[in-house]
Amino acid sequence: MMNELRTPGVGRTRAVRRHAQRGVTLFSLMFWAIIVGFTALITMRVLPTLNEYFTIQKAVNRIANENNGTVGAIRQAFEKQKEVEYSIQTIGGKDLNVTKENDKVVISFAYDKEVELVKPVYLLIKYEGRSK
Repeated sequence: MMNELRTPGVGRTRAVRRHAQRGVTLFSLMFWAIIVGFTALITMRVLPTLNEYFTIQKAVNRIANENNGTVGAIRQAFEKQKEVEYSIQTIGGKDLNVTKENDKVVISFAYDKEVELVKPVYLLIKYEGRSK
């Protein structure tokens, strides 16, 4: 868009081009910083619980494939595995449900995990799994 500007005291005019400003406003920068920060907070708080779940799942699968003993022996094997795997803290051997399906030992588990996001706000995650 061309506008004519007149300088005071001079009879000449010159053409000036006006460009619309482009870029990130402070408001949009703050908005995206808050979104990225909150997503990072949730990720940092949830990843350890996911790691624990996958560790429990791996331990249960290993015990179910190796152990065809009694329920007590299976629970004791899980407790030994829990001592080795430092990330298992939420459940113990007593929390396992041990059954047999088609002459195969099936170990299942379920538990809830509360993750504190910001002091009065918690995220509740319900985990459940079974041996393969």
